[in-house]
Amino acid sequence: MDNFANGTREMARILARVTEGGAMTIAGGGDTAAALAGFGLEKAVRHVSTGGGASLEFLEGKVLPGVAALTSA
Repeated sequence: MDNFANGTREMARILARVTEGGAMTIAGGGDTAAALAGFGLEKAVRHVSTGGGASLEFLEGKVLPGVAALTSA
């Protein structure tokens, strides 16, 4: 969204800077991935996931069905 582009760009630049400094950075969500690509910074973080909802559920401590299936196999 154009109204938030400056803030999003600055956050992306901060992520890029801390990644260069050795931090493990993960960006989650299709809109976030698109924004990083739009700024030319998609390679500036360690990992980009298009699964924003799944990322949030993982951070909440919920069991993800795909991970559970792999774990029990």
